[in-house]
Amino acid sequence: MEPLAHWPAAARAGIVGVLTDIDDTLTTEGAVGDDVVRALQALADAGLHVIPVTGRPVGWSEPFARAWPVDAIVAENGSVALTHRGPGAPLRKLYTQDAPTRAANYARMQEVARRIVREVPGATISRDSGGRETDIAVDHSEFAHLPQERIDQVVALMRSQGMNATVSSIHVNGWYGDHNKLSGARWVVRELLGRDLDAELQRGVYVGDSTNDVLMFEHFPHSVGVANIRRFEAQLAFKPRYVTQGERGVGFAEVARAILEARKPSARA
Repeated sequence: MEPLAHWPAAARAGIVGVLTDIDDTLTTEGAVGDDVVRALQALADAGLHVIPVTGRPVGWSEPFARAWPVDAIVAENGSVALTHRGPGAPLRKLYTQDAPTRAANYARMQEVARRIVREVPGATISRDSGGRETDIAVDHSEFAHLPQERIDQVVALMRSQGMNATVSSIHVNGWYGDHNKLSGARWVVRELLGRDLDAELQRGVYVGDSTNDVLMFEHFPHSVGVANIRRFEAQLAFKPRYVTQGERGVGFAEVARAILEARKPSARA
């Protein structure tokens, strides 16, 4: 991982889209600070597309999709998107799975969740689970603490039941379906913007902080980890290309400044 300052200005100047994780990337101690809100607004004012992609539930994401100057929020690791385009426009919810599939998967997932609580000592379902529609989440670092061996046990149990499983900075997420953060990003960029994400990879950047961002770090030529990613560095099969000086929201604001400064005429001269 190279310092963010090594990201060439010419590459930064060509960025037109920013995809980003939320927890511990936009948030600091669970809150989105004024510096992050200003950074999001500055990116939007400059004409950039901004799409957070998160493991958080769709219900939890709704107020942020309404309030933030973003094109959409992709929630639950790529299965559902919220978009709110233009003042006064209603919030739209889009799914990658049809309603019968979601209902069948939901019932199966609840049984797995009950089994995890029974079989893994200390495991608790995340407090935001009331807003989840297409996945389950086990808390390991938000309001509870699970040691790594128990996190590994949760992941193994989910996968033994045919689920996908991934670990964020706060939760272990599990779901049925072939979606993930990358497929969700591709889907929403195509559906909402009419663009092919893979055809424009050099014009996008992904910002994240943990092991559930590895697929995005691998795929995006321009990828950035906020500084707190170093706690997961040994576990990353693919690391981000660059890393910020600041942690969490401070690091994201640092990325936004780097992009916007490179777009100024004086920087391109």
